[in-house]
Amino acid sequence: MNTNPANPLLDLRPAADAVAGLAEGVDDARLDDPTPCPDYAVRELLGHLVGLAGAFRDAGRKELGPTTDTDPQTALPSLPGDWRSALPPRLDELTRAWSRPEAWEGQTRAGGIDLPAALAGQVALNELVVHGWDLARATDQPYAPDEASLRVSYALLEPVDDDPGRGSIFGPVVDVPEGAPLLDRVVGRSGRRPDWHPQG
Repeated sequence: MNTNPANPLLDLRPAADAVAGLAEGVDDARLDDPTPCPDYAVRELLGHLVGLAGAFRDAGRKELGPTTDTDPQTALPSLPGDWRSALPPRLDELTRAWSRPEAWEGQTRAGGIDLPAALAGQVALNELVVHGWDLARATDQPYAPDEASLRVSYALLEPVDDDPGRGSIFGPVVDVPEGAPLLDRVVGRSGRRPDWHPQG
């Protein structure tokens, strides 16, 4: 992962709105379907999105506590019963938190890790972009994230030789031709196969 905290004051709204739209299109019958995240069915992926929206909202606000201190890899996320009504406003709160210049200044915490706030904002955006693709692919929905968000993800996911945590976070890079669509190249850098499909 490229941890250079450049490009502050990114707009998280397009990526968040895309995730909200995808979540609205999820049929309850698909909650147990597989996703490109090997350990997550659709319900765990949605639970993760609910959790990360709250965690990165609080990271942007610098309101550090249980949401920002918990490592999301310690347990499978659970899907709250009110997720359909809870996720859209939480995504809105996330985007509003990171729309303030002060959100991008200084340090903050996410996933129990202290890091530059500008980097945390990029990570939040990348989470929305990549997990948006996961959700779209798992539920057979179209997905066309904005190019600005994709470019942030592509730069952030650039492999770095001295990044010892990459294997536990993303998995090995999947080679994708340079001429492939930018979304496919982002997906490959995140350790996913762009041709992944629920039916294998």
